[in-house]
This record gives sequence, structure tokens and C-alpha cells, in this order.
Amino acid sequence: MPDQSVERKLAAIFAADVVGYSRLMGADETGTVARLKASRVIVDRLIGEHRGRIFNTAGDSVVADFASAVDAVSCAVAVQGAIAQENARQSAAETMQFRIGIHVGDVIVDGANLLGDGVNIAARLQTLAEPGGVCVSAPVRDHVGGNLSVIFADLGEQRVKNIANAVRAYKITGDRPHRAGPQDQAALSLPEKPSIAVMPFTNLSGDPEQEYFADGMVEEIITTLSRIRWFFVIARNSSSTYKGQTIDANRVGHELGVRYVLEGSVRKAGERVRITTQLIEAASGAQLWADRFDGSLDDVFELQDRVAESIAGVIEPTLQAAEVRHAAEHRASDLTAYDLYLRALAGVSTYTPEWIRQALDLLDQAIAREPRFGPALALAASYRADLDNFGGDDQIANRQAAVDLARRALSVGVDDPRVLGRAAMVLGRFGDEIDSGLALIDRALELNPSYADGWYHSGWLRLFAGDLDAGIEHFQISLRLNPRDRRGFHLCGIGTAQFLGRQFDAAIATLRVALEELPAFTPTYRALAASYALLGRHEEARAIIERLRALDAVVSPGAGVFRKPEHAELFAAGLRHVAGEGA
Repeated sequence: MPDQSVERKLAAIFAADVVGYSRLMGADETGTVARLKASRVIVDRLIGEHRGRIFNTAGDSVVADFASAVDAVSCAVAVQGAIAQENARQSAAETMQFRIGIHVGDVIVDGANLLGDGVNIAARLQTLAEPGGVCVSAPVRDHVGGNLSVIFADLGEQRVKNIANAVRAYKITGDRPHRAGPQDQAALSLPEKPSIAVMPFTNLSGDPEQEYFADGMVEEIITTLSRIRWFFVIARNSSSTYKGQTIDANRVGHELGVRYVLEGSVRKAGERVRITTQLIEAASGAQLWADRFDGSLDDVFELQDRVAESIAGVIEPTLQAAEVRHAAEHRASDLTAYDLYLRALAGVSTYTPEWIRQALDLLDQAIAREPRFGPALALAASYRADLDNFGGDDQIANRQAAVDLARRALSVGVDDPRVLGRAAMVLGRFGDEIDSGLALIDRALELNPSYADGWYHSGWLRLFAGDLDAGIEHFQISLRLNPRDRRGFHLCGIGTAQFLGRQFDAAIATLRVALEELPAFTPTYRALAASYALLGRHEEARAIIERLRALDAVVSPGAGVFRKPEHAELFAAGLRHVAGEGA
């Protein structure tokens, strides 16, 4: 007969262990311990949120019990998802993965501890799990049944150490497709603008007083994103209702009617704080972008401002690229003016005269449908300016068309930073209106300080005006806000500023990288050839000019855009050395 003095209970046992912990410790003991502590904050929090109790921690392992197998499995899936998101923000060397095993069985209660085969089987199942995976016993699968949308893959009978009988094991391979029932809330329709909800940030500091900082961070990000007029941003009082919940981006998108979800966490250590964020496409769950920001709490509000502007600066082009992709998937018969506008944006890095003309045709269609569509008018003006880089027989008419489009755009989009930025470039370049262009771009950046393309436009306008240092600084700000996109354009601007400052060696180094990044951008060739020529490296200059001519582009600049005569003459002199007066 069983010993009646021994207390027993039925429990779902959750056992988690770090993959390759000894190897990680051998490679970086201090860093591994720090990362384990950070991961444990996530694991411990999620166990508590799922009504579990940790009863054993040895080294890198965690063992917990749950009254319900459903809670234990839900917790395991949430833990692996949260750890995967955390790993996405780290370098490969910094990632830490867990294996998790779960078993439902009879256990012995020994004070706060639990003992017996029920615990041992969970620990053995953990060793069968894949890195980042969950392995469960047959009783767990049977208890869960259809209560969770997870898929169990049968691993067959498994012989495990120190357990007399074989254990039938299953691994969790993903979610079953959700089937809407009558209880499901109807999905809100998506607005025409890119729509985003900023979720409450998770406080990983273990310090309840840091909740104010996490909440303030979210408020700053929402405020900053709301300045971007072409975004639809959910108000904080709606997104804050998800505070304390495990975020399911698909559910959030369904309930709030948004296409994108921004998640984040805040971790404080002493007077330092780390903020991690990721941007998720709600329907697919795909991660579009993730990053982390480190700073000091010496000036909390300055840190919040800096992080909010950095996040907004990166999100804007990321969402634009995603929206372009969605537009490309629409049938031609379904296209709206906005879809046509997005399609015209799609191949900006292709940058050939043929593509620019195709994009202008799309914009003509958009403008015909909506004559007061400011962004489309401004983009058409900008593409007309780009076409000028390739020369052609009708340059004067093309420049006038660009100026006319820019002025039409301003008449309907005076408070839209995208309109102001592109119109500023065109008027500053072709309208002999450098001062007006500078005033417009300053207004655009006042409306949206995180407008990466606006800082790029400002860089060129400062160069045209002769302020080389400001031009370089503004190109660098644009690159910092949007470090993963169109670097060749920015590097051309920086290299051109170095050329105009007679730093020819530095200009060559910068412009060569720009050319590798974006071989189709013709201004890079001109500045690089002129730099070579003025250093007496004529053979290299001629080789660059030949590559420029292969692009069907004229050698001399399209227009005298430089306010300072010495800058215009420096360019002309450099090109005369290799191209001849009539080029």
C-alpha cells in the first residue's frame, strides 16, 4: 500500500534548460551569466502570468508546476516566442535558446519542492526538445485536447534515462489555423493609410517604479509617429488595454484594425537602460524590423525623445516598403490613386531613365484620378528632376514641368512633410529658389523631425547653398534615421561635399563606395570623375566617364545649381579635363 504519510498531487511539470550552457560559459562567462539573468526575467514573468509556480532552479534550469496542462503548454509557447523575439535583437553570439519539456503526472510534495517520476519525466522530455522547442508527453497532449491552437507531432515511444517504461512524446510544431466562431469579434477594416498600434512596453527591470518610464516611452513613440501625416496611429488609450497581456499581433491587428504592431521592452540596470523594439506585420506575424537602444537615465525625457525619433525614422521607410509590396499584389483593375503612387515608389533604387518614365506614367494616372493628390504631384516633380540627370533633348521643358508640379503639390499639401521635402528640392534646383527651398525643407523637418528623406533633401539643398558642413551633417542624420536603405544616394551627397571642399582623396573614397552601392546614380560618376581629374589621375577619370556614357547620360551637370561661383567652376573644371568643353 502507498505510504499515507507522503503527500502527493497531480501536476503539470514544466522543465526548461539552456541549450549549450557550458559552451556559452566557456566562451564568455560574464556575458552568458548576464544574458541568463535577462532571459530568466522573461521566463519567470511568463510562468507567473500563466499561474505557474517555480519550485526548483539549478544553474541554467527552471522547473515549475501548473495545476493545468493547458496553462503549462500556453506558458511554454509564450516563453519560446518571447525568447525568440529577444534573440532577434541580439547578435548571433549573444543568443540564448531554451529546450522545454512538459509532463502531467503524480508527484511527491516535499515542502515547497516536488519530487518523483512526474518531475523526472518532464526533465527527460526537455532533453528531447529541439533548441527553441517544446516536447510533451502523451498525457499532456490528451489534457490539452482542442483547448489550444497548437499542433502536436508524434515522436513515438521514447526510452528515457532512469524511467522504467517508454514515454510517448510529442513536439509542438506550430499553431492550427484559427477558425472564426460566432464569439469572434468582427475585424475592423483597414484604413487606406499605413496603420500601426504601439503596444505597452514590457518592464523587464523587476522594478515596478520603472513602469512610468515604459509607459512614457510608448506615449513618446505614439506622439512622434502621429506627426507622420500618412500614418494612421492608434491612440494610446486603445492600445494600453493590452497592458500585462501576452501580445498576439494577429489578434491586435484584428481587434484594432491595423496592419502593423510595434512591441517593445524596457530593462533597467543601475543608471543604464536598454530599450528593445520590433515591428510586426499583424496578418503574417512576420518581423519587419527590430533594434535596441541603450542610454543613461540621467535625462529620462531626452532619452525618450531620442529613442522615439530614432524608431519613427526607421519605421517610416520600413512601412513604406511594406505598403509598396501590398500595392504590387493588387490586381490592376483594383488600383486606386494611392496604389498607383505606391507602385511608382517601388523601384526608386532601379534608377534608369526607362524606369523613371514608367513611374511618371503611373503618377500621371494617379493624378488624373485625384488631381489634388499632393504626394503624387510632389513625387512626379521629383522624378522629373531625376530624369534631368540623364539629359535628353527636352531638358528645359522637363525642368519647367518639374517646377509646375512642385508648385501644384505645395498648393494642396502645405503641411505634408513629404510634399514640402520634394518640392523644396525641385524649386531649389530648377526654380532658382534656394532660399525658398531651404525654408520649405526646414518646415518639413519641423513638422516631422524623424523624416529621413527630408534630411536627405536638406543635405543637397545645403550643398547647393554652399554650406558644406551642414550638408554632410544632414546626410549623416538621414543615414542614422534610415541606415538600411539607399545609402548610395547619401554617400554621393557626402562625397560631393568633400569634392567641393577640395578634399579630393576623401571624396574619391566616399564616391567609390557610393558607386558600388548604387551604380545607376549618375551624379556620383560626375563628382568622382572630377575628383580624379583634379588630382591628375586622368586615366581613371576617363574610365569613370565612359561608364557614365554607357548609362546614356550626359557628362556635364544638368543645371547650374551651386550658388557659389567657385563651386560651379570647380565642377566644370574637373569635367573639362576629361570630357572636353562640349561634353
